[in-house]
Amino acid sequence: MHDIVDLRSDTMTRPTPEMREAMARAEVGDDVWGEDPTVKRLEAMAAERLGKEAALFVSSGTMGNLLSVLAQTQPGQEVVLDLDSHIFNSEVGGSAVIGGVQMLPLKTDRGFLTPAQVQGAVRPANIHIAPTGLVCLENTHNRHGGTCCTPEEIAAVATVAHAAGVPVHLDGARLFNAAVALKREAREFVRPVDSVTFCVSKGLSAPVGSLICGSRALIERAQRFRKMVGGGMRQAGIIAAAGIVSLERMIDRLGDDHVNARTLAEAVTKLPGLSVDLASVQTNIVVIRVDRGDGARSAAATEALVTGCGARKVQIHGMGPAAIRCVTHKDVDAEDIRRAIDAFTELTARW
Repeated sequence: MHDIVDLRSDTMTRPTPEMREAMARAEVGDDVWGEDPTVKRLEAMAAERLGKEAALFVSSGTMGNLLSVLAQTQPGQEVVLDLDSHIFNSEVGGSAVIGGVQMLPLKTDRGFLTPAQVQGAVRPANIHIAPTGLVCLENTHNRHGGTCCTPEEIAAVATVAHAAGVPVHLDGARLFNAAVALKREAREFVRPVDSVTFCVSKGLSAPVGSLICGSRALIERAQRFRKMVGGGMRQAGIIAAAGIVSLERMIDRLGDDHVNARTLAEAVTKLPGLSVDLASVQTNIVVIRVDRGDGARSAAATEALVTGCGARKVQIHGMGPAAIRCVTHKDVDAEDIRRAIDAFTELTARW
């Protein structure tokens, strides 16, 4: 049990004692010069685990996605992706501003593009139309509640895109959550794609950082763009050391987070005015819908729940006017989940 139950995001994890020890002892060098041995080790581990030729350590998932787009597109091209994707909604329009590409967001049922959608979205040769430059997928899917798509679904989309000469990028910020939930090797999900990013700073509990994995040529292009946007981090081995511990120690325990998320979801959906699509609770994210009648009342109730839970030392995230997101992680245990359920129960009993 913890003094504060922080369910706002799995980015709230604290580094483990082993990570702190590894960081203190890390051998370092200038990574911009390619001389940091700890960064090199983390990159080699990431590439090997995902079955790719090379990897690049970057400061965040947002930077990783941006560099992946920049490395595979040209200004004036179009990127096909899901309407609710993180790249489209939560990355400040970086690909458009810096890469000069436009987005073609498509509405999906579960957050995952279908082969038919991709086939219909690829642009024909026409001087009036921005040519398709990239297809982006996301697994697990944040805004859809941590849903997973299978390696076979990813492969089906990639087959269509590649047939049209279009590369595929996978935003795998929580890729290892999908791997654990579906009991598949992470490399199975990324075998068909040209680039993939994953975070060590979310459920894997490192304090900072993400990896891009792909071909050696792609990683060399991404490295150049990393320098362009100011992402060179000199003696970065100090933080890369924690990422190594993430890959060595923190993947298998993700299943505990999934169990806690399911417990929370099943309890909350029984409360008045709250609902959860239990089929979507596959990993560590629970999206709670708030229904108090009209939109204004639901929005007010959502705000009251966020404030009321906070007063009870349970921090949750208001996700739109009538939805709340709760994310489980290493620093939330079964007793913390019970406290969160008690807070929701007490607050909704007053409705």
